Amino acid sequence: MAGIYLHIPFCKQACTYCNFHFTTSLRYKDEMVEALISEVKAEKDYLGGEPVNTLYFGGGTPSLLSLADCAALLEAIQKYYPLAPDAEITLEANPDDIDSVKLQGWKALGINRLSIGVQSFFEEELRWMNRAHNARQALECIEWSHQFGLTNLSIDLIYGSPLLTDEMWKQNVDRASSLGITHLSCYALTVEEKTPLQKFIHTKKTNDVNPDRQASQFLLLMQWLREKGYEHYEVSNFALPGFRSRHNSSYWKGEKYLGLGPSAHSFNGAERRWNAPNNQAYIAGSKEGLFPREKELLTAVQQLNEYIMISLRTKEGLDLSRVEKMGGEPEKQRVVSALQKFSNSGLVHLHQSGASLTDEGMLMADGIASDLFF
Repeated sequence: MAGIYLHIPFCKQACTYCNFHFTTSLRYKDEMVEALISEVKAEKDYLGGEPVNTLYFGGGTPSLLSLADCAALLEAIQKYYPLAPDAEITLEANPDDIDSVKLQGWKALGINRLSIGVQSFFEEELRWMNRAHNARQALECIEWSHQFGLTNLSIDLIYGSPLLTDEMWKQNVDRASSLGITHLSCYALTVEEKTPLQKFIHTKKTNDVNPDRQASQFLLLMQWLREKGYEHYEVSNFALPGFRSRHNSSYWKGEKYLGLGPSAHSFNGAERRWNAPNNQAYIAGSKEGLFPREKELLTAVQQLNEYIMISLRTKEGLDLSRVEKMGGEPEKQRVVSALQKFSNSGLVHLHQSGASLTDEGMLMADGIASDLFF
């Protein structure tokens, strides 16, 4: 089963920490929607006719699209791709965009899952992040979503900011749980290059992040959500039973996906490609059917290393039989030997068929994976 991702590169304003591709100008929104529909048609054969099990509107801020925009994009996808009857259709939304009209409209269009960028329920943190919504809207949008029948909700929360105490962090997590949120994506605040946050830290306008506090808050998060019945199925993702993100899970399983829109990535099993992060070039290219992009054919070594990296981030962990199939018996034994030292230090659960990370190992997931690379 395959997935489709649409990148909607518009936001009301720039968050201090964000380095995703977006613009705060909606001047070319209509042209962008037309360009996306053109790419939908142009790439109809990329997935080889496989049933499309998941569709994800990401960004940027897809909730800035009108209902007519969403309808046009969905109509084009349904026309050119075999969208499964029970497909998971997710739309990323900001709390300040959510109202009764949009909720009813999204549901009528078949959107059955919302991923809401809450980030925090505290007013002072939201202002510090330069979010467009306030604490009241963060609560109201969840209540309204339930009221209008959209109950499969994921929210994003950020930990490790200079303002966030452990008590505030616990209140954020408790509030999400008490509101009936079925899925949480929780991220440590990262200082990305060329963001306002990096500039503020450099000019001493705000404190830098504290890695030790971030690690502590991540360990607390795992403990609290485990006690509340959430499944920690990927380093940054937690779900009540039956509510894993099917779309993101397909990435972690190495399934095919098609990315549409500027900066979007695609993978068909052997080739990875990505559209240029340039709105005007994308719109111009769409008129000629020549979308600006780059691509690479993945070598066997690259595919094995990607599998190691991705699988170790998941609850199921790394399957040694798959490592053997991809790299041979000598490579399997090399990986087992490398895993043993992490097992001895309490960072990895090593068993006969594979390995998974402990709570402490989750803190070092990327470093452990890179040590196993071919």
